[in-house]
Amino acid sequence: MRSFQEIIAHHPFTLLYTYSKVNSGMLAIRLKPDLEERLTKLAEKTGRTKTFYARQAIEQHLEDLEDYYLAAESLEKSKRIHTPTEVKRELGL
Repeated sequence: MRSFQEIIAHHPFTLLYTYSKVNSGMLAIRLKPDLEERLTKLAEKTGRTKTFYARQAIEQHLEDLEDYYLAAESLEKSKRIHTPTEVKRELGL
């Protein structure tokens, strides 16, 4: 039976583990080697951890995704198309 290290040594992705002792969860993600290399270089150049940048990227992108899906859901529910005149009137323009 192969060890965990032997199995992942031939896998095309790198595992990145994030962990914090302060009431937060842990996440393991697989990164393509070129992305992991970029992340490593950034962390080394700035003195920050890869976890810091992974968390920052997730937080920023998650906000964008939430905005997008909430807007899409609102649009789907409304189904009504407003004319430019109606929009200007509603916005007080």
